Amino acid sequence: MSARLQERRATVDRRRSVFHALWHGNFARRRHTPRRHTERHVVITDWFQAQWLAVGIGILLLSAADALLTLTLISHGAVEINPLMDPLVRGSGHSFGYWKIGLTAMGVLVLTLLARVRFWGKTVGTILYVVLGVYAVLVAYEVFLLRNIPLD
Repeated sequence: MSARLQERRATVDRRRSVFHALWHGNFARRRHTPRRHTERHVVITDWFQAQWLAVGIGILLLSAADALLTLTLISHGAVEINPLMDPLVRGSGHSFGYWKIGLTAMGVLVLTLLARVRFWGKTVGTILYVVLGVYAVLVAYEVFLLRNIPLD
C-alpha cells in the first residue's frame, strides 16, 4: 500500500541555497506566536512587535545619556558608587562607556527575545518597561544633580 503512494516531496532541496533561505526567512516570517497557548517552555519567535524596538532604543539612548552624565558628574567631583564600574570610570571613560552600552544592549536583546515568556504571572516584556522607567528616573536625577552642583 505504501509503495503505491506517490512521493510528495519536491525534488529540489529548499535548504540548498543559503541566500534564498535568509531572504525568505527575513521577509516571509512564519512564527508570530508560539504554536500552542499551553506551551510552558521558552518559545522564541522570529517576529516581534514594533513596541519592543521602540522600548529597546529608548533604553539604549537613556543608557548612553546616563553614561555621559555620569562621566560629567565625576569630572565635577562626584563618586561612582557601583564597585564594578568604579575602576572603569577612573580612566578616560571610554572603557566605561563601552562596557555600559555593551552590557545594556546584551540585556535588552535577551529581554526582547524572551518578551512573551510568562514569569510570575507577567510577561518578561514588562521588565523592559520597568528598565525604561528606571533609566528615565536616573537620567532625570543626574540632570537635577548637574544643575544643582556648584561649578568651579
